[in-house]
Amino acid sequence: MARFVIAGIKETDDPTMATLPFIASQTAHEQAHDVVLWLQAEAVVFAKKGVIDGVQGVGLPALKVLANTILSQGIPVWVCSACATARQINEPDLEVGGMMKGMQDYVKAIAESDRNLSF
Repeated sequence: MARFVIAGIKETDDPTMATLPFIASQTAHEQAHDVVLWLQAEAVVFAKKGVIDGVQGVGLPALKVLANTILSQGIPVWVCSACATARQINEPDLEVGGMMKGMQDYVKAIAESDRNLSF
C-alpha cells in the first residue's frame, strides 16, 4: 500500500480536468492506498457548499457523486487555506468533510507520501 497526495487546481470552467483528481483519489483508495485529496488554487471553490452540484466533465460521473463517494470512504479533502482566503472562502463555507489546511500540512504530507499526482 502506498500513500498518495492528489492535488487539483482546476475549477468549474474546466469540469473534465477538475474531475480527474476526484477520480484518481477514489481509484487509489479502491486499490487500498492511503489518499489525501488536496484542493489548491482555483479548485478550492469545489469545497464551498453547493458549487459541485452541477459540475460534470465530458463522459465522466457527476462531481457531486464522486465527492460524496470520496467523503463516505473517509478520504480527507484538504483545502489550501491561503487559496481559500484569497477567494473569500472561510471555514463555515466548506462542505461537510472539507478541512482547511496550511502549506506546512501539504509539504509534510508530500514529504511523507510515496506518490504525488497533480491535475
